[in-house]
Amino acid sequence: MKHVFMCGLLLWYVGFFLFMAMAPYDPESWAFANILPLLFVGGLTITYRQLPFSGVSYVLLAVFLTLHTIGSHYTYAQVPFGLWLEELFELPRNHFDRIVHFCFGLLFAQPLFELFRRIAGIPRWIRAGMVLLTLVGLGGLWEILESWVTRIVHPELGLAYLGAQGDIWDAQKDMEATLYGALIWFVIMIGTWKLSGSRFTLEKSGELPHVSDHCGERH
Repeated sequence: MKHVFMCGLLLWYVGFFLFMAMAPYDPESWAFANILPLLFVGGLTITYRQLPFSGVSYVLLAVFLTLHTIGSHYTYAQVPFGLWLEELFELPRNHFDRIVHFCFGLLFAQPLFELFRRIAGIPRWIRAGMVLLTLVGLGGLWEILESWVTRIVHPELGLAYLGAQGDIWDAQKDMEATLYGALIWFVIMIGTWKLSGSRFTLEKSGELPHVSDHCGERH
């Protein structure tokens, strides 16, 4: 059953990606923006049996990839939903990119936590901290990669090509949004552990009583 569900998520992403690949606003920007997501999906597909995640994590990843696919099609500065929010709340810019950076922190946290759970001997609170640090680091790495691409492809455009929309602190605010998303995941997880009666202390990744129920199914 889980195999069918995973295939459905993969088909959704591939179908939606192909649909949004038709006539993107900026084909060059779209191509660069989708290199890493395509490699990521390919890696998830190849390692599905060797390194499975829970069904919840796959759904969270699919939601994020869907949002990124929308942003890369329109270029983040021109996404209609962001323009609608900009007009509705009289914002100085289209904030759809900030929404996606926030969702990166919120939606990638659980899969990363499951990944770190495979490292034996690490207390749960340390794994949670590793998730926060890793997400902020990945957010910073993405900003660096964007700057490299801009300097190589369109150095004359500078911040305009990066989609900063006139904000000189755009990169820092994007990373800040990622951190906020991860912190909200952290609060949700603590609440979940407390409600379930689980202690936020020394549970180790070698003791995975529930991983086989969610992550370790083989088909």
